[in-house]
Amino acid sequence: MQFKNPEILYFLFLLILPILVHLFQLRRFKKQEFTNVKLLKELQIQTRKSATIKKWLLLVTRLLLLTALIFAFAQPFFKAKDFDKKNNELILVIDNSFSMQAKGKSGELLKRTIQDILENTPEDQQLSVLTNDENFYDTNIKNIQKELQNLNYSSTPFNPAAIITRIEAKKPGIPKDILFISDAVGLKEELKTNLSETSSLYYQTVEAKESNNIAIENVQISQVLDQFYELKISIKSYGDFENDVPISMYNGKKLVGKALISKEKSQKEIVFTIPKTDFHGYVSIQDNSLEYDNSFYFSISKPQKSNVIAVGNSTKNNFLSRIYTPEEFNFTATELNTLNYNAIDDADAIILNELPTIPNALSVTLKNYYNKGGTIIFIPDVTGSYSNYNLFLRNFSTNSLSEKTIKEKQITQISFNHPIYINVFDKKVSNFQYPKTNATFNVNGSNLPVLQYEDKSVFLGNITNKLGNLYFFATSINKENSNFQNSPLIVPTFYNMGQNNNKSGLNAFIIGNNNYTIINETIAKDNVLSVTNAENSFIPMQQILNNKIKLTFGNYPEKSGNYEVLKNKESLKNISFNYPRIESDLSQINTDYFDACTEVNAVSTFYSDIHSSRTSNEVWKYFIFATLLLLLVELLIQKFVK
Repeated sequence: MQFKNPEILYFLFLLILPILVHLFQLRRFKKQEFTNVKLLKELQIQTRKSATIKKWLLLVTRLLLLTALIFAFAQPFFKAKDFDKKNNELILVIDNSFSMQAKGKSGELLKRTIQDILENTPEDQQLSVLTNDENFYDTNIKNIQKELQNLNYSSTPFNPAAIITRIEAKKPGIPKDILFISDAVGLKEELKTNLSETSSLYYQTVEAKESNNIAIENVQISQVLDQFYELKISIKSYGDFENDVPISMYNGKKLVGKALISKEKSQKEIVFTIPKTDFHGYVSIQDNSLEYDNSFYFSISKPQKSNVIAVGNSTKNNFLSRIYTPEEFNFTATELNTLNYNAIDDADAIILNELPTIPNALSVTLKNYYNKGGTIIFIPDVTGSYSNYNLFLRNFSTNSLSEKTIKEKQITQISFNHPIYINVFDKKVSNFQYPKTNATFNVNGSNLPVLQYEDKSVFLGNITNKLGNLYFFATSINKENSNFQNSPLIVPTFYNMGQNNNKSGLNAFIIGNNNYTIINETIAKDNVLSVTNAENSFIPMQQILNNKIKLTFGNYPEKSGNYEVLKNKESLKNISFNYPRIESDLSQINTDYFDACTEVNAVSTFYSDIHSSRTSNEVWKYFIFATLLLLLVELLIQKFVK
């Protein structure tokens, strides 16, 4: 037992007062001679004994009464088991990721969670509230009520470990009580922290009523026709649905197509055909579950001609002129000695076609061109100097060529997932007429294989700095050394390597993937480009690359949708952004993640638990009750004991 006011116990010395009074009252009687009456003598003896007992009872009662009263004022208590944590800072961590859009028994999980917090948190309670992307430190629920009621869903995944790191950076070493409120969808492994023993972790899992959901995962151009695009819409459903689900496609606000998604299949693909013009719209569905994955925004720019320069022997460049046709490309074939170096920066792709050697001046120019986002296609001369080629390759990576092997080899491996083949094949081809080469250099170093020989060595490799691309062949592809020019692979390979994706193709970025795009535009140093739509606007990171501008978006924008890149008020390009589809499967619940935390079933329970476990058991009221009881006992003794 401990006391809040232990100094009051000094008053226990007052207990000597009733003892002194009692001793005074117990003095001996003085004998007084009286008539010798036997009955009176016996009555005197009896009365003296009774009075002595009564006085002893009153003494004990008064001592106990005074003791109980003194103890009551000293306020005794028994220390709670978590008494040392009574001053911990209170922190609520709310999961506002998109999976919290799911419906629970009382509505959307996030909105119900906010309402529960507002109803059960005392207005004067000092606390901090954190979400996936917002912080409200050292406040109370009254001050942030509106902010919580207007809290938006976040594309940032719920990551309790990262949030704890944010908390520790703000409040290092301070004991805390942290309550996580989440649906636990998409959490991996188990929460591990370095919090002190005086900090406590709690969690509350909120559950969706059902886990059925449909998500639009991607939109791709599956085929390019003369006047039309064929778009492939990839859709995935989770759970069982009673009816087919309609899907609609809009260009701006104009409806351009509708279809039905079959309830029978979980993985589906819907094909729409649209005119080969500018498109700035989206596809959408409606279900009774998550909303964030019901729309997919995308933009298609009307194809612009790409500028391709081929440097090499005019005869060897003939096959390239049949691929890079005037309808889609501005193609220039030139000998090395007549190459206009000033034209390189304006080119979308430079092809070095079997040059015996590559001059150092050209290597330096192409290195700068590559660093600014250019595409280089390098075809060596199998009879040339590989040591000279290695000096050139050293500008881009550690890849190198070693002495050639004179042996017929077949090209059998295709990287179907490589960007230049993404929309080329309807299915993976495993049996076709393999092209071959008669002699080839051996490629050393790490790169991204595009085409490989049967022995897994590289025929066509790719190096990238995420801005520019270098495609390099391991050997010549002239008809004397190879039949690759007669292969069906020749056209899609060179066509897609020479195509500038910033001038054509489908544009749909995923927010948070550190996306970038190249704008073919020049601006003054004190000007900036902005990305905007009717609701939102932001300024991305910008890097000027001579006559181009690289825009990097990082974690922006915060909301998905169709946007424009603006120079002042001039629209330069349409781009689209979508939320990542990482929380669409509501069945992926992992409550084991919170094994290191104490589970509570409601916010009110959490407050009750920490209050009861940290509030001392005060017993002074029992001493007050004892005081009153002893006072009553004294009155009874006075009245009934003679």
